[in-house]
Amino acid sequence: MLALLALPMSAHAKKGKAVEQDYGPTLPTRPAPAPANGAIFQVERYSALTSGARASRVGDIITITLVERTSATKSTSATTGRNGNIGLSPPVSGPLSLINAGDINMGGDQSFKGKGETAQSNALSGELSVTVAAVYPNGNMLVQGEKALTLNRGDENVQFTGLVRSADISVDNRVLSTRVAAARIRYTGKGEIARASQQGWLQRFFSKLSPF
Repeated sequence: MLALLALPMSAHAKKGKAVEQDYGPTLPTRPAPAPANGAIFQVERYSALTSGARASRVGDIITITLVERTSATKSTSATTGRNGNIGLSPPVSGPLSLINAGDINMGGDQSFKGKGETAQSNALSGELSVTVAAVYPNGNMLVQGEKALTLNRGDENVQFTGLVRSADISVDNRVLSTRVAAARIRYTGKGEIARASQQGWLQRFFSKLSPF
């Protein structure tokens, strides 16, 4: 990972463009040849009996169960008010006695009332099989994968990447998406259904120019 960070930035990265994530499958690596030491037990090929057939090596397949559900609500309100009056009585004698008392009375009122509410909820369910891309010294695994569906009315694409702890993998190699660290889930679609839910290019242009 340090070597990747030390590489110079590409031209696309310098321009502020996001680098495309690779969600392709990771193929298993060729095991290193066993040392010719005459021993039957080899540490490189050891697998604990308690782990069963759980994924633990690069290229193994894990099924991610998507159980994402989020909701948020927020409401604010504010009310303020202020008023004031000033009245001066001119003297009854002298040059200022010509001023009418009603001309120097002042008063003012100010009030404000505001209220705002927002609510949002999202849900995503299903299953997606990914492959182990890397295994770290502490046993955590980097997984990544994607699923592409071509339907009669458009295309659907689900992409997933994140860190999985070996202890969270069930006996049938399934992991809940809520147990994945640094998870990135992308759900996108193309086709007439997706286009129908978007504004046209001319309407988007005038929406940016409109001050309202």
